[in-house]
Amino acid sequence: MASPRSTSRTLSRGDTGSFLLFIVAGVAIALWAVIRSVGTIVAAAGNRDVRVPVDFLDTIAQAPIGPDGASVPVELTGAVVTAPSLPLASLWALFLAEGTFAAAVVTVVTLLLILCIGILRGGIFSRRHTRLVVAVGIVSLIAAFAVPFFQNMVANGALAWLSDRTYDRGLTQQIDLPILIVIGFVAGLSSTVFAVGDRLRRDTEGLV
Repeated sequence: MASPRSTSRTLSRGDTGSFLLFIVAGVAIALWAVIRSVGTIVAAAGNRDVRVPVDFLDTIAQAPIGPDGASVPVELTGAVVTAPSLPLASLWALFLAEGTFAAAVVTVVTLLLILCIGILRGGIFSRRHTRLVVAVGIVSLIAAFAVPFFQNMVANGALAWLSDRTYDRGLTQQIDLPILIVIGFVAGLSSTVFAVGDRLRRDTEGLV
């Protein structure tokens, strides 16, 4: 039976350097996500003057972009509103949105770092790595759906509070379906590649 191939024979120095840079970047991204979410939660915890991003549909606003600063009608697709306070449900939705975002980023980065370390040790295709790739895809899909869902609850609460429940912004697509489709496709393709690679590896080992 053939002995496992060493890392030096599997990866070049350039490959190893790229993976190490990826690990450093992953740690930095995870830290950024946590700091960003914690900062947003702390800023909103007092529930006073909460800044909320809002998407609009078929909404006309006035912008001072005409001659000498004259107002010109523009179609408003997105803005940041400052709500004096948020309904309790919307405030908790904000906390959930930020917590889900940070947890998803940290989880995905952690899984990918485990995958990188496994590859650096010389094993590229394995059942463990296939499971890691599948887990990354599942977590990414859940986050891509859940975070915009909670953010939409926050925006609706802010607008209802500001307008005394008299403003209807219409139906807006907070969850970006093309992004969900792309994430699902990439996750499925990656999982298939690792699964096929693992099967070919085991078939090859059986022939040796």
